[in-house]
Amino acid sequence: MTSIRYYLLRTLTLVLVVSGGVAVLASYLITDHELEEVLDTQLSLHSRIVAGQLPENASDVAFKRLTNRLSIPDYPARLYHDGQPVALGADDTTPAKLYHEEERKLALGLWKPDKTPRLLQGKWVQEAPFPAPDEEGFRWVDYAGHRWRVFSMFDERHGLWISMGQRSNFQREIVARITWNNLLPMLVLLPLMLWLMNRIIRRGLIPIRRLSDQVQGRHASDLRHIELDVPRELEGLHHSLNDFIDRLGETLERERRFTADAAHELRTPLAALRIHLDNVKAGETASLQKAYTGVERLQRVVEQLLVLARLDRTPDSRTATIDLYPIVIELMADLWPLAHERQQQLTLEGLKQLRVHADETEVGILFRNLLDNALRYTPEGSHVEVELSQTASGIAQLSVRDSGPGIPDELLEKVTERFRRASDQRTTGSGLGLSIVVELAQRQQATLQLRNRPEHGLEATIVWSTP
Repeated sequence: MTSIRYYLLRTLTLVLVVSGGVAVLASYLITDHELEEVLDTQLSLHSRIVAGQLPENASDVAFKRLTNRLSIPDYPARLYHDGQPVALGADDTTPAKLYHEEERKLALGLWKPDKTPRLLQGKWVQEAPFPAPDEEGFRWVDYAGHRWRVFSMFDERHGLWISMGQRSNFQREIVARITWNNLLPMLVLLPLMLWLMNRIIRRGLIPIRRLSDQVQGRHASDLRHIELDVPRELEGLHHSLNDFIDRLGETLERERRFTADAAHELRTPLAALRIHLDNVKAGETASLQKAYTGVERLQRVVEQLLVLARLDRTPDSRTATIDLYPIVIELMADLWPLAHERQQQLTLEGLKQLRVHADETEVGILFRNLLDNALRYTPEGSHVEVELSQTASGIAQLSVRDSGPGIPDELLEKVTERFRRASDQRTTGSGLGLSIVVELAQRQQATLQLRNRPEHGLEATIVWSTP
């Protein structure tokens, strides 16, 4: 992925160039329109001035004098009589003068009412006389390979049509010069503006670089918060990074504690199993049953560890509305052989249907651990009771009651920790069952409540937080 700095620089440069181009185009169009109005006004005003300067009943002498004054080098004005050119005498001519080069792009013409020319000036006397006007006002006329903007008026006092025109490229050249004069400073300043934008963008991205340097330069074991003043736009990223560091620290600590506890929990039964097997080799057949019991414990520890590992890898549950009753019935049937072997009574009471919003698979693991714990810690010939119930407010509850020794009150809050077992060690176990139940309950938006029964035994209840 391209860098933010290059992206901003490239995008802002494009925006600057496009906006500058749009501004120049708008300037060109506006200038062209406004200049056309100004030049049209001048054409009409100068036509009025010419009409006002002609004397009453102007004679040929007056027209000759006007013709002589309107002549410019290479383009002498021409006087007409009855539609035919009239040659000026030597006394009527003076050397033609050109005061400005742009005069060649302007022209003046006078016509009689019958549309025959009376006087034509400038480039309107080239191949043929310029076309006479048909009506007053402004018009465009193509003549001698050029396009002319012409204003025409009829002077009733002298009985003449007066037209004044200018070539279209006269206006275009003026507009182009004005536009170029506006564009030139922008082109000169463009490199400076690009350099300044680059500096501003680079300076604006310094907080991101500092934040990146702090994260990149850290050791894997350094889980301190990132203490850095950041702009408002980076506050969310800053807080998210610190929250992620907290979660990562908790995960690593949990994994470290889990690894240490698992290694300790596995080391003891493995050592005992080796001793028992050595005794069997020495001829002590009684140690064979003890070795078998050790294998069972190892098998249970490994199974529980696999369950915990799967829970840690899949933090999200696929929850749906499910009925607890068929799940409970099926799992009770699976564990009934264990209860029958120990001559324990296993009963289900309460509702025949109880719907909750939870993950069906995880609820099954949760209940199996609760029921397995109850059967293991309940003496032979005792009773294990399962109940599905609902409070008056519609809160679903799943309870498992056993007749075992219970848990000392001071350990009720700690017994759900991983590898934590009650003081009664006569029953084999890993100390992971209740910790798995607690974690699964949290994933189902439920809680585990433990209490010692007044007579004897333990009651474990899963309470869903919402109906």
